[in-house]
Amino acid sequence: MPSTVPDSLDGWWCDSSTEYAFVGFSYEVTACQSRSTLNSEFKDIRETFDGRYVRLYGACDRTGFYDDVIDAAWNNGLGVHALIWFGFEGGSEWKDRRDNLIDTLWNNPKAKFVTRAVQFGSEPLYDYVLDPSDLAGNIWEFKWNIEDLGIPVTISELAYGYQVRGGAQIVLDSIDVLDAHILPYFSQTASTGDAAWKDVNNDLNWFIDHAAGRKIWFSQNGWPSTHYSGVEPNSPDAVADVDNEERYYKLLESKCEFFKSVAGGGVGWFWHIYADWQEPGYGLYAESGKTKFDFKPRTEC
Repeated sequence: MPSTVPDSLDGWWCDSSTEYAFVGFSYEVTACQSRSTLNSEFKDIRETFDGRYVRLYGACDRTGFYDDVIDAAWNNGLGVHALIWFGFEGGSEWKDRRDNLIDTLWNNPKAKFVTRAVQFGSEPLYDYVLDPSDLAGNIWEFKWNIEDLGIPVTISELAYGYQVRGGAQIVLDSIDVLDAHILPYFSQTASTGDAAWKDVNNDLNWFIDHAAGRKIWFSQNGWPSTHYSGVEPNSPDAVADVDNEERYYKLLESKCEFFKSVAGGGVGWFWHIYADWQEPGYGLYAESGKTKFDFKPRTEC
């Protein structure tokens, strides 16, 4: 990062065509990590794994938390895919999160140089937190509020989330990039991590068909190392263990050239999630603090 904050975003971000293959980690923030923890773990993402970005997941409502995220990202040369979190219980807390994020994006001088995109919800269609027309209207309003900051806005969503809402074209028309949830473990035909490509490709093809040339990210993307209550597979053949978590990672690695070729700048994928203490089973790091397997992802091919 430069020693002072630039005056303009001109030439700041790399061309999206260079942002394919592995780009970083989903990072759960419900623990409201301290500034020192954010700095330490963001440094690890950048230096150990060559990550470019962190994609926030969950919510921390502590005052100033996103300022801490911005500082940690700036200090470590990372960008952030921010998130307005609706949660699973209903309620209107998301409105305060939206408004607080707008304030931070305008008032923190580093914010627009760190915030690569804002996700207006994680699976808001699948969870039906708002009617698609209401969701689209809120997205447009949010975009108007940050229009001069040059930050793309999207939702982070399953292909099925769009499909079950009739395609939700009104939402597709409101977003700038497509953040795709790719979770083949939950397919009705799931078996092992290395056999997941058919399901991954089916969902990816849906996003390609509806992207209209826009950038696609695999924002929530992974395979769990263990079953856990409340998040059960839909196939009796789905195998959740460390070996299959690694097999899925290697499957993604084997498709680097294909991801590079996708229109809109290729497909950049996040690993969901940084550590098991953030979300059990999905982390690269086990509860022991050690990585479950050798993870040296390709960032180019």
